[in-house]
Parts: sequence; structure tokens; C-alpha cells
Amino acid sequence: MQPVCLITGASAGIGAALARVFAQHGHALALTARREAQLATLADEIAGSGHPRPQVISADLGTPNGPALLAEALRAAGCEPSIVVNNAGFGLLGEAADLDRAQQLAMIDLNIRALTDLSLRWLEPITRHRGGILNVASIAGFLPGPGMAVYHASKAYVLSFTEAMHEELKTDGVRVCALCPGPVDTEFFELAGLPDDYFPAFLKRSAERVARDGYQGFMDGHRVVVPGKPNRIMTLVPRLLPRGLMLAMTDWRRKRASRRG
Repeated sequence: MQPVCLITGASAGIGAALARVFAQHGHALALTARREAQLATLADEIAGSGHPRPQVISADLGTPNGPALLAEALRAAGCEPSIVVNNAGFGLLGEAADLDRAQQLAMIDLNIRALTDLSLRWLEPITRHRGGILNVASIAGFLPGPGMAVYHASKAYVLSFTEAMHEELKTDGVRVCALCPGPVDTEFFELAGLPDDYFPAFLKRSAERVARDGYQGFMDGHRVVVPGKPNRIMTLVPRLLPRGLMLAMTDWRRKRASRRG
């Protein structure tokens, strides 16, 4: 079986940028997302740059059998993951009581359940190849999230789970890292219903910058990577202020941004 770096949610944004960075550093890739046409275009681009063409597998990881079907497709292609990059996920803007309940549960299925499944499913080959797991979380995982309650909670889970896995697997030579970007100009904003100016501009980073920082931190064995100094400062603020004050400040900023939008 050929060892590959599996990247989920690879059809656009941070996932596509991570695919380019891993390919540039010589990793054989398997790319998955729901949109096969976009994956094929990215695979052609990577091959056109002189790197091996990635395996392309269309999969809906938010469905109960999505991870199992992905695993079957990888086996059929003669591949086994030595690195898993869990990037697939989505968010929704709005108060939890007002948002569609099924959509919020679907967010948990993809952001948490599928990520956990794929982090655990290939631990044997990951350990054998001394590879690793790179889970894309967010600075949202450090902060209370009125207005995006389920999204923030899901990323807090990803951060906590990843840090624990980092500690458990480091003696086996396995890298486990949480990549926690701030706002990134990708289609995530449109899908989540976020206005372009919802977050301060000084927190924003490009998908390419996030991918480069994430790859380097992962390969260096870091537990958590937060691209950009302003975002790193943001992750420290909750440790310095009372939780109730952080909630009030976050909710005030959210309401102010909504009125402005």
C-alpha cells in the first residue's frame, strides 16, 4: 500500500492551499471533498507543477458512512494514509435558537464526529510510517462564541482532542498538531453567512500563509499553530480575563458587527 497524505475539504480555501504546500514538499497526496470537479482541477494543477498527481476521491464525510466509504476507496486505490489532514468543516452565523437544528447537528457531525473518526481510523499506518495528524481548528476554539455557538464549541473540541492526542502519541514518533487560524478570506465566509467586515482586518491571513505556517509547525512537531501575532495574542486574552467578561465582550462585538453589516 502506498503511504499518502490524506487531505479532507481539499476542493478550496485552506484545504487546497495545504494540498499545494504538502505537494511542494514531496508528499504523495489523496484529496477528498464533495466537489469532484474542483478536486480534479487542483490535482491537474499539482501534476502540472511537476509533482505526482494526487488521488481524487469524492466523499461526503458528514454522512454516517462517509468515512467508511472513503476508507474503502483508498484501499481500492492501493493507498493508506501516513498523514491525515482534517480540514473539512463549516460554520453558521446566528443565534443557536434561531438557526436550523438539523444544520447545527450536521456541523457537529462533520466538524467533530468525522474528524474524530478519521483521526483514529488509520492510527496503525500513521504510527508505522511515523506520520501524523494535522487538525484544522480555529482561534474560535479558544473563545466563547455567542452568535456562532455550535461552531465555537466544535472547534474547542478539536483543539482539546488534538492536544490530548499530541501528548498520547508523541512517544510513538507521531506528530499531532492543531492549526488554529483566525479569519481567512475563503468561501467559508459566504457559506457561514459572515459579512466580509465581520472580523477586524488585522486578524486576517491568506489561505496560503496559513497553509505554510501550518505545514512548518506540523513538521516541527508543534502541538498548536496559530498563524499571525495578532491571532496569537487573541488566544491569550481568555486566560487573562474572567469568563463572564469575555462572553459579554464577544457578544457586544458580535452585535456591533451585525448592526454595521
